Amino acid sequence: MPEYLAPGAYVEEVSFRAKSIEGVSTSVAGFIGPTRYGPWAGEPELLTSFADFERIYGGIDRLTFESSAGEEEQENYLAHAVRAFFDNGGSKLYVMRVYEPLNLSDSGTASAPDAPPTLALRARFPGRAGRMRIVFAVKTSANLLIAQQPGMPPRVNGIREHDVVFIGVPTSPLDSIQEGFYDVVREGDALAFENATSLPALVRMDDLEPGRHTVSLVTLTVRALRPGRFEDEQVWTELSPHPRSRSALTALFTQEPESRRHYLTVPFAIEGAGASGAQLAELLLGHDVLLAIRQSVAGGRPLPTALERVYMLTGGSDGRLPTPVTYEGDDTGRAKTGLQAFEDVEEISMVAAPGSTKKSANLGEIEDQNRALQIVQYLIIHCERMRYRVAVLDAPDDQLASEVRDFRGKFDSTHAALYYPWITVLDPLDPDGRREIDLPPSGFVAGIYARTDVLHGVFKAPANEVVLGAIGFEMLLNKAQQDVLNPLGINCFRFFEGRGFRLWGARTVSSDPEWKYISVRRYFAYLEHSIDRGTQWAVFENNNDALWANVRRTIEDFLVNEWRNGALLGLKPEEAFFVRCDRSTMTQNDLDNGRLVCLIGVAVVKPAEYVIFRIGQFTADSRR
Repeated sequence: MPEYLAPGAYVEEVSFRAKSIEGVSTSVAGFIGPTRYGPWAGEPELLTSFADFERIYGGIDRLTFESSAGEEEQENYLAHAVRAFFDNGGSKLYVMRVYEPLNLSDSGTASAPDAPPTLALRARFPGRAGRMRIVFAVKTSANLLIAQQPGMPPRVNGIREHDVVFIGVPTSPLDSIQEGFYDVVREGDALAFENATSLPALVRMDDLEPGRHTVSLVTLTVRALRPGRFEDEQVWTELSPHPRSRSALTALFTQEPESRRHYLTVPFAIEGAGASGAQLAELLLGHDVLLAIRQSVAGGRPLPTALERVYMLTGGSDGRLPTPVTYEGDDTGRAKTGLQAFEDVEEISMVAAPGSTKKSANLGEIEDQNRALQIVQYLIIHCERMRYRVAVLDAPDDQLASEVRDFRGKFDSTHAALYYPWITVLDPLDPDGRREIDLPPSGFVAGIYARTDVLHGVFKAPANEVVLGAIGFEMLLNKAQQDVLNPLGINCFRFFEGRGFRLWGARTVSSDPEWKYISVRRYFAYLEHSIDRGTQWAVFENNNDALWANVRRTIEDFLVNEWRNGALLGLKPEEAFFVRCDRSTMTQNDLDNGRLVCLIGVAVVKPAEYVIFRIGQFTADSRR
């Protein structure tokens, strides 16, 4: 209570309304799987477009896994799923890469074999996409050395401490200054030029003669191009070789950049650069480029390619086909991996592992089945542990209806939904646009979930929706086949003449009839999560009638809004829900142990899965 000690008027703020509950987002997805590039440990990155995915995790080109049985090329299913997610209405997606190196000694990162002995150019992340082409192009300014009044040393314009310059010297054996790169240093109040490998090591302004010597500012342009059909060349300009410059080359291309944006989007690093920008420029550019710079400074016009040094990174590997344990991940190291990394991202509401049920050519049939089942189990365990998530599961590829039934029979969960068959699209890597490929449905389904949530609400069943991007299905199902699969909770894709390719199922893989529909499961996750977050203010408040009434009003206001939006049954709020928080829901033992117990009941809407019309004949004089 405030203290009132001196006479006067006191103004205080009070609240006369209940707290409000804001509904949580239900359209944020999390995808996990192998990619061509990108980080495989640490915090998952939020993507809002397929272009974001390409910049960080590489393009849509195929992956090549290695094993003792040989190499196995596989479609980049995660990349295709990300594309399908955004095409079908998704807007926010977290991606977690899984990567399994060939052995403990192999990092899987590409490097430049022709790099100078004291330097190393390495791809930042493992993967064949690290076999990139890197170009260092040098740019020299006009002569910046200016003469002053007689008796005064010359000066330079546009040069600061920690820049790198090229001092041009006419061909003369009598000149005491050696031509080459120099670091700009400060000697007292004046600038000087230093290169530890030249004689003299320090060149002062008094040593330079305008009209005889030239001083040109040196900057570098770096271009990097990863292999891939749709990869774009990345370009960085006006970089300085000096490590202490404001635009230092080594500050950008380092293994541990200060900016997370640079960590994710700058694809390679320079190691062993040292403290001298002049020496780094000499090492990176080499003797041939140095000769071209001399020609340029002397007034010549060398070809642009003569002022460039090209490095090709080799040796990158996509590793082995990830095992279920790799998908599960761990949190024992400095950074979490696999599904463990998703636990720190609260807003994810659906999780998928696109392509994880794909049959492998290098695994036996039993081993292949066990791998797919174990990954599915890890997805389900993750979602049930996180409570407010559902797993979008892919049926294995190239399966008959009987085989999918057997696959479905091996798990039971209210937090997962299974989709069959795989979806056929045109291969974007085919320049002729004729090749067809089959893709796992989870990416398409997650996008349909997000689209339905935005257009109708999470309580609407994500079914009878067009599958955007599909040109067919791996197997065309008829009604008789779906009559067998649908009761088991296998959601099917169907083609209907004049209505296109549609998702035609909305069930979970649960045997509990109360949680038969995925829309009910997702809506309850939405309600529970929203109430959980919106009532945190009540913790440690006085546990009495005033608090109970405030909690009741807060939840009732939230549920009234849900009823008005059509999420709950009933012609009036009293028929749609009830909220109890009083002595009838709490015992004295609850109060003594600090427990506030609130009982909430809702009449949630369920999908009209079967629309039945009963038609009969009647005569004109019969009673209706």
